[in-house]
Amino acid sequence: MPDILSVAVLGTGIMGAAMARNLARAGLDVRAWNRTRARAEPLSADGVRVTDTPAQAVDGADVVLTMLLDGPAVLDALRQAAPALPAGAVWLQMSTVGDEALAELARFADEHGLRFVDAPVLGTKAPAEKGELTILAAGAPDVRERAEDVFKIVGSRTQWVGEDGASGAASRLKLVVNSWVMTVITGTGETLGLAKGLGVDPREFLAAVAGGALDLPYLRMKSELILAGDYPASFTVSAARKDIRLITEAARRSGVRADLAEAAAERFRRAEEQGHGHEDGAAAHFASFED
Repeated sequence: MPDILSVAVLGTGIMGAAMARNLARAGLDVRAWNRTRARAEPLSADGVRVTDTPAQAVDGADVVLTMLLDGPAVLDALRQAAPALPAGAVWLQMSTVGDEALAELARFADEHGLRFVDAPVLGTKAPAEKGELTILAAGAPDVRERAEDVFKIVGSRTQWVGEDGASGAASRLKLVVNSWVMTVITGTGETLGLAKGLGVDPREFLAAVAGGALDLPYLRMKSELILAGDYPASFTVSAARKDIRLITEAARRSGVRADLAEAAAERFRRAEEQGHGHEDGAAAHFASFED
């Protein structure tokens, strides 16, 4: 086994960049690839080797970490990397891809001799930068030690929910958690929109629930963005729209009526069409109004 763990990070958006930076700062050998190379270049200052292709990133890597938008993006990157993928490497699939896309990814891993770990994360930009993500993971017991070498750097807690990455146990749990996240985001935006429409000071609403059973940190966090009228992205409207699509599709396949999720999907769609796709998900607040 090599003295220094070599990790290839494919996808350096908001989350992937923070992960790559933390891994390099912890002393690991990190190579990173992003579809738009310029977005990955700043990582060079932290000791990350930025590559032109996925194949260059994975060549000789002990661990491949994917943090891309969705299942098709992940599969495309791995297909590009295929000629250089080391047999036996551990693949930490940490993107939110839903349960249906997972089968094809697991099949790809099997065909190329990769040890597949289904490991989506809970958390957004700030926890990712601090290495405080929660990892939901499913994978064989004999790869967990190697996976934990990475997880302990990018996250503060790992919840193992299954011994077979291909089972989709972790990805299904991520959809359930994200359903709650979307409920809070859209509920916050709509509630503050109603306050505005009724001429109620939204801070009076926040004061009314303060410290009680109806209060929660995420409500406060998203409310402050809306009240400030500033939406620096930690989890964009467009990414939220993708995740809510995964949730509603999974619900339909399982025979569950996800009425709140369907409504949330419509709000994110309207907000994106209003030009807020690149802003934080709290900007779905604008869907409360015609203009």
